Amino acid sequence: MKMLTQEETKRICDKVMSYAQADECRVQISGSRQGNIRYARNSVSTAGLVENTQLTVSVAFGKRQGTASINEFDDKSLEKAVRRAEDVARLAPENPEFMPAIKQQEYKATSTFNAATAAIDPEYRAEVAAASINACRKQGLVAAGFFVDKTGFETIANSNGVFGHQAYSDLDFTITTRTEDGRGSGWATRAASDARLFSAREASEVAIEKALRSVEAKALEPGRYTVILEPAATSEIIGRMFGAFDARQADEGRSFLSKKGGGNRLGEKLFDEQVNVWADPWNTEVPVLPWDSASMLARRRTDVIKGGQIASLDYTRYWAAKQGQQAFGRHGNMIMAGGGKSTEELIASTKKGVLVTRTWYIRMVDPQSLLLTGLTRDGTFYIENGKIKHPIKNFRFNESPVSMLNNIEELGKPVVIGGDEVRFQMLIPPMKVRDFNFTSLSDAV
Repeated sequence: MKMLTQEETKRICDKVMSYAQADECRVQISGSRQGNIRYARNSVSTAGLVENTQLTVSVAFGKRQGTASINEFDDKSLEKAVRRAEDVARLAPENPEFMPAIKQQEYKATSTFNAATAAIDPEYRAEVAAASINACRKQGLVAAGFFVDKTGFETIANSNGVFGHQAYSDLDFTITTRTEDGRGSGWATRAASDARLFSAREASEVAIEKALRSVEAKALEPGRYTVILEPAATSEIIGRMFGAFDARQADEGRSFLSKKGGGNRLGEKLFDEQVNVWADPWNTEVPVLPWDSASMLARRRTDVIKGGQIASLDYTRYWAAKQGQQAFGRHGNMIMAGGGKSTEELIASTKKGVLVTRTWYIRMVDPQSLLLTGLTRDGTFYIENGKIKHPIKNFRFNESPVSMLNNIEELGKPVVIGGDEVRFQMLIPPMKVRDFNFTSLSDAV
């Protein structure tokens, strides 16, 4: 795939808008090259490269909207896409929540592109798989993993003079290791925007150690325990909470941030004072595009939770206008403050507790309290007197991130968590939490 430059996409956007006869026109061009390698049972099963470039044009006649997408960029195809979008708009019913195209925005560039990551090739991917597989074979373990790298660009423009263009690159890696008899399982995940910060061998060693230590798991009675949640385990739980910071849901009484009698809980203290969360597109560890692709609004650094208080809510343009608020681009990352300790140091300071490597199969039980249910997996251990005493069988839990973030004993050093299972790119710490509610046992490893 040819990575289109800013000058090339600007010419294309201008051409598209020159064809438009509608009241307004919005254009988005996105291109990506995504490579991957997958392995299972210590053998590579698939590897590939997917390339695509797409243009989407959206037009409006009054409150009637139409959209069309193409992946051909000659003048005839561009004009055909505009005409198709206009035909759709003329036939569409009026959108009662229609918002006109935004005015010009200031987009301050973020560090989403890294040359080392963009240079990843088939040989690099093969070396990732080989390093992981060989490390597992030496220990008599079976490895399954998936590595994916992505390089691309995004361009946005509209008929009010808005224009933005930026390239990006990133990588994600997950590794599961099992003993031959299936009684022990370990897992690790890594995400990075800079390939120089990634080591497949390091991640695999973490999963290997967990697999070897998780054999002969013992049953521990369900109940409430002090728990050390590794960042990957935490992300699956609190990621769902961050997705519930929508102002409209809160104002309409449909979320945990709804206030009895009407309104929302902005400014209320709902969490432990140690909880500080913000979004920052310019953070160099979890950088994101400086705009929200859906609305084209510029992103900004925003406090989400400060000292345990709800510091901000997410507003769509429609709901912001209705409520007399200002809308900004929705967040692309979440960053949570922590301490300086590693997971191992948190374990060393724990008299009795449970270490959770990973949570999965999480489902909502009650949106009003954000009560979730899910399972632990791939390495759950009992801690006694500052040391891992033995592996334990997995649990089902019923817990709310609201309660969890009120029961914090200590926070560790934040690490990057990404991937398809997480709603946002995150920089979050391991957590030591008291009274975590395990409701039943699970025999799965």
